[in-house]
Amino acid sequence: MKTIKSFGIALLLLLVSTTVSAQCTFRNTAFKSGEFLTYNLYYNWKFVWVKAGNASMSIVQTTRHGKPAYRGSLVTRGNKRVDDIFVLRDTLLCYSGTDLAPMYFRKGAHEGKRYTVDEVFYSYSGGRCHLKQHRQQHDGKHVWKNATYDDCVFDMMNIFLRARSFNPANWKKGYTVKFPIADGKNRTPAQIKFDGKVTIKADNGVKYRCLRLAYMEYENRKYKRIVDFYVTDD
Repeated sequence: MKTIKSFGIALLLLLVSTTVSAQCTFRNTAFKSGEFLTYNLYYNWKFVWVKAGNASMSIVQTTRHGKPAYRGSLVTRGNKRVDDIFVLRDTLLCYSGTDLAPMYFRKGAHEGKRYTVDEVFYSYSGGRCHLKQHRQQHDGKHVWKNATYDDCVFDMMNIFLRARSFNPANWKKGYTVKFPIADGKNRTPAQIKFDGKVTIKADNGVKYRCLRLAYMEYENRKYKRIVDFYVTDD
């Protein structure tokens, strides 16, 4: 009887420990290993759009700590035209399970005259999401933090991979997807807002019908628009 009882308790703990991890998974319908994308970046200056630089992103299937994973990398480079306003040199790296549960995130950012590094290490046990956060500040100081949450937490790269598989078929203008976002030091409420469908003329001169999406973070008691991006509705 004790053996059966012990087995039952162990099974219950196993089920609980996989709850959050299972909730943090998502079905990938958008990308495959070997994908490589390039983007042009624009800066909005007093209602004028100025090309600010470019970005390149790649996704490959690999392993992390012996588990199947996707590795995503994003490199952004500003151009000399806007360097006098804002220097942008970012390198982002993430690992997610093939079920899109976040595993790791790193951002090396040279923005303006500062260089910082943010890292987030994810683990799941006891029905909770555990984060180990690390920031290397611009003065070289290292700050570490451990935190545990009952809900799923994401970073800007892992949420981007997940967002590509969202199904917007029933979305109406103003619809939002809310989630907490983490960096090397903080956890911040964030959301992706659907701003309707628009026709965009791309750099190649072709017009596309697109979903207009805004990534927003909560700051000073309100959501602040960080970046707009457009995704074709097909």
